[in-house]
Amino acid sequence: MLDPDHPIAELLERDKRYHFDAYVFVFEALRFAQEKLGLGTEYIDVETDADDQDEPERHVSGQELCEAMRLYAHEQYGYLAKSVMNHWGIESTGDFGEIVFNLINIEQMRKTPRDRREDFEDVFDFDEGFQHNFQFSSPDSREERRS
Repeated sequence: MLDPDHPIAELLERDKRYHFDAYVFVFEALRFAQEKLGLGTEYIDVETDADDQDEPERHVSGQELCEAMRLYAHEQYGYLAKSVMNHWGIESTGDFGEIVFNLINIEQMRKTPRDRREDFEDVFDFDEGFQHNFQFSSPDSREERRS
């Protein structure tokens, strides 16, 4: 259960657009982007003491994160990816940006001076981005008779 004093619990009370699972998904997709896809460039935050960090952070751009979220959603939810996103309140890549910047505002994520909410706008069309191009076909009935 989520601690009611946790910043995300307070955020969910203030901004009811997105389900808690949408926030969890963004964290998981960021890890997927960095660890599985190898995305992100080294970034040292000059506001924090670089000596306190074991290793530099790997920064993922808004566009990279959107693509990682699309791929991760496909991997996790298959054909239902778009439906799951929609159920959580996510209708476009702009919603990914809203979630990320909500997390930045409550200091659960960080950004570089170059990052903007607009970086997440129209990265891909949700209908096309979550469409699978699989074709189902039945075996040729003539082939079955020969067996």
